[in-house]
Amino acid sequence: MAEISASMVKELRERTGAGMMDCKKALAEVGGDMEKAIEFLREKGLAAAAKKAGRIAAEGIVEAYIHGGGRIGVLVEINCETDFVAKNEDFRALAKDIAMQIAAAKPEYVRREEVPAEVIEKEREILRAQALNEGKPEKIVEKMVEGRIEKYYKEVCLLEQPFIKDSDKTVQQVVNEAIAKIGEKIDVRRFTRYEMGEGLQKRQDDFAAEVAAQIKG
Repeated sequence: MAEISASMVKELRERTGAGMMDCKKALAEVGGDMEKAIEFLREKGLAAAAKKAGRIAAEGIVEAYIHGGGRIGVLVEINCETDFVAKNEDFRALAKDIAMQIAAAKPEYVRREEVPAEVIEKEREILRAQALNEGKPEKIVEKMVEGRIEKYYKEVCLLEQPFIKDSDKTVQQVVNEAIAKIGEKIDVRRFTRYEMGEGLQKRQDDFAAEVAAQIKG
């Protein structure tokens, strides 16, 4: 079987808009053939998001979610192309899931492009100092820093976070699956998250588990 490199997965992801794990699986299924992998994803409906990326999504919904008797509150705006889809049950269920994701996982941005350059540079400085303090050789420090920056994006960017209902998928993959199913462009535009007494010391460790338990219940 052909070796599937990270650059191959990246190229397929850019060409189809499908999730990273879906791209990796598709390439493995077809022995690394890029065109066949694109075909594979299209057959599965996972490349549909890319075709709709240029459309205008001006309709949608502002979903609200309140957790824990008013301890956590989230407002999230999710856009679609038509008012008809804005009223669709699957679209509204997606909006609710994303609002719960924001409540549980505390993202700071929707996507990595929104993270200010100065924030990333400051994070790089901190990570570089940490790596050097750990005694890592300077020649591998930069590579380590970039790896940790990628991890940082996955922690603070909503679309890159593991989905709370299925950690094998990212939120972006869940959105792409909804696009394929519903047939319209869907865009998570913005959100606001409030936490009562934010900044004070609170019990946080079990919050994600608490939200997950509520979903299952």
